[in-house]
This record gives sequence, C-alpha cells and structure tokens, in this order.
Amino acid sequence: MSRARRYENTPDAHMFVEVNCGDCSSNNSSRLSTMLSWVFITSLLALASSKPCENEAANNELLLSLNKNLLRSLETQGGLPNPSVHLALRISDNHNLAKESEHLNRLTTNLHNDLENSLTNRQVVTGILALYTLALKSSCFDLHTVSFSIGETSESLLTHLKRQMEQEKEHIVFSSRPLTNYYQYSLGVLALCTSGVRVNNHVTNKLIKAVEHQHFTHGDIDSIDTYAMAGMALQCVKNGGFHVHNAAELDAALGKIKQKLLSSRRTDGHIGNEFSTGLAVQALLAMGSPVADYAPSIEAIRTDARRNIYHNPMGISQILPALQQKSYLTVKNKECLNEDNTLVLEPIDPVVVLPSQTKVTLKVEVVKSDGSAAVYTVDVPKDSSLLEALEVLQGENVGFTFDHESSLWGPFLSMVNGEQARQSDRRFWHLSSDDTALTEGVSDFKIQKAQKITIKNTTY
Repeated sequence: MSRARRYENTPDAHMFVEVNCGDCSSNNSSRLSTMLSWVFITSLLALASSKPCENEAANNELLLSLNKNLLRSLETQGGLPNPSVHLALRISDNHNLAKESEHLNRLTTNLHNDLENSLTNRQVVTGILALYTLALKSSCFDLHTVSFSIGETSESLLTHLKRQMEQEKEHIVFSSRPLTNYYQYSLGVLALCTSGVRVNNHVTNKLIKAVEHQHFTHGDIDSIDTYAMAGMALQCVKNGGFHVHNAAELDAALGKIKQKLLSSRRTDGHIGNEFSTGLAVQALLAMGSPVADYAPSIEAIRTDARRNIYHNPMGISQILPALQQKSYLTVKNKECLNEDNTLVLEPIDPVVVLPSQTKVTLKVEVVKSDGSAAVYTVDVPKDSSLLEALEVLQGENVGFTFDHESSLWGPFLSMVNGEQARQSDRRFWHLSSDDTALTEGVSDFKIQKAQKITIKNTTY
C-alpha cells in the first residue's frame, strides 16, 4: 500500500476533501484551497515517511549501545574470558579491532590453558570447547594450528572436539542422554560443521532422534535454548550436505524444531522467555524462516533491551546477532577483510550505588532431593541481588549454607545445606520466586519486595 493511499484512508483526509469540494464558490478560493490541501498532504507524507527513518535510527542507536556494553564488559570481566562474548563481537557489523584482538589473546592463553587442564583430567567440556572453536573461527583463526598437549601427546582442537562428541554419542547409546546435555551436544555439532568438518552421521542421527522424541526438556519444561541450538546445528549440517542418506529425517527434525519455536511464541513476541528469545530468533533466521515468523520477537528483544533487561554480557551476546538478523552460522563463511573499526568506548563516570536503607523480608525455602524442606527468614536491603541475600542469610548462622561455581552466565548454586546438585547426577538447583521460576541468575535477580524464594534440587 502506498503512502498516499494510507493517507486517504484516514478520517482527517476524508473531512478535508468534503470541506474542499462542498464549500468552495470561486475559482480563486478553490485554487487556494487546493494549494493548501496539497501543502497539508505533502506535510503529512513527509511526516509519515520520516517515521521509518526515525525508527531505523533508534534501532541503530540501540545496536550501537548494546555493542558498546558488550565491548565494555571485557574490561570488567572476572574469571576466564567468555568465548560467547567474543563470538557476538566478531559477528557484529561494528568493531573495535584492538580490544577484540586483546580478548582473542586472553582466549588463546587463559581459556586455552584451563581447557587443557580439564582435558588432562578427563573432564567432559563439550560446550565450552565448542564455543572456543566458534570464537576462534569468528576471528578467522587457523584452527589447524590450535592444539592441546595432554601428557606427551599433542592433538588439534578439532580432534579433541570430535572425541568429546564421540563420548557424548556413546553415552546416548547406553543411557539415552549425553554426558552433558543436548544443548552442549548441539553446540559441538555446530562448531564442527561451521569449521568445515564433516560431522559423523551417527552423531547427527542422535540429535535428530532427540528432536523426534522431544528429549529437549529441563524438568517438565521444554528447553527453547536447546531447540534453537539444535536447529542451527542441523541446518548447518543440511547446508553442508553432510546428511544426504537421511535427508527426509533431517528435514522432518528441522520442521519440528521450527514448529516448536513458533508454538512457544507468547503474545508479547518472546519465544520461551526473555533470555531464550535471542537464540530462538537466530535459529529461525538460520532456518530461512519468513520475516513474519521472527519480526515480533525482534521487537520484543528491542523492548527488553531498552528496559535494560539484558545487563548480563552472556544475555547480550545472544541477542546482538539476532538484532542484526544474523546467527552463529555466519562464522562458517566469515572473512575478516575490510572490517569496520569505528567502535569507540567513551569514558564514563563511575556510578556509586549506596546500599538501600529500606529492608525487605525474604523467606527462603530449601527442598532437598528426598523432599525434606527447611524454611528461613532474613531481612535484606532492597535491591540486593539474590546472591547477596543468600550471603546475608548464611552469615546469620541459622543452619543455611551454600556454595556456588562460576559459569558463562555468572555464579550458579552448586551446593545448598550440604547437598550437591551435580551435572553428573543430572540435577540442578531450581530457583523460583513466589512459585514463579526465575529467568535470571543469582547475581542478576534483584530483591525488590518481600517474597518467598524456593531452592529445589531438581532432576533434568
């Protein structure tokens, strides 16, 4: 529909035409009225045509802000460097090549050494190894030059990743589950595929069967993140022609993934929740979905970003490619030539946040694996993070204890009241507030009112 036709369908236009045609008695007044009419129409058309430009400018400004926030997180990043952050920065259209190079050096030293130690100790690190591979690929790093020395043997990164995937596959054969989970398994398939490695059909088949039998769950809830990652992985396999013998099964799996993602889209545009929508959009883009399938979700992400929902670097790293209508598959054909280098971080004044004088009462219920429960009450400053609140509760020596480990999303609970929730036992601590599952981690969720936090040892 043309802009002129949109204007003619407005009530104001009909009213103006009636006055112009019904109340004019002289040629001069008619010409004057006609001239004024065209001025009015032209002005409205100019206003209408400016809105898409204004929206585009606002969206570009948001992208730039998110890109800068992600780049700035490199300066405050604690622990090991995050390969997911590097991947998103490299996929982006805007770059600060010097800072990205510094982060690449940290990845190839600090993270590399940590992975080497894990592999030496025979730990399963499929997910982080796959993300490391994708991060290096996004910087056009020659993966054949990257190796790990385990004892007296030195083998390439891709060889170790393939071995991890074989171990995962064999575990599926005997227990119907990977050693880690299907999210990490999908990441492994994606990393190998985008690196130009032919993925073993037996490995791909296990992922296809998992889609067919709907094994992507976290407790009783569908894991949208896993469906999205599996969609990108299997689409890469299809694009590479690696699964020609079972093409119909592969297409059926991709169709089911797309159907699952679209049926999980809420009325506000989110697919799953605020923190799974970015990967879901990436998957729909990778699978060649029409704009109508992902446009509402992109708008939902923009709305959340403007509300500062995505203040966690990991969260930003997953939505930034989606907002630029890209996916992790982009790295397969990436060429690091003639890249933009205009992204500059302006100095910002440090913000001092004073502790709130307002206290809120927090009830904390711990439910162990045997069903036994204990309830504690503690007063904490308003706007404390859940992690800070739990530290206050532990400090009161009322019998509550906890420990946490680091992850790419920040700290996560590993032990509560002496009981572990270990990945090897397929258990995790499920957190909810007033019976609503938390979508943020313990360091991101803020206590803003009196509420009940339930920490439950759950099987997935």
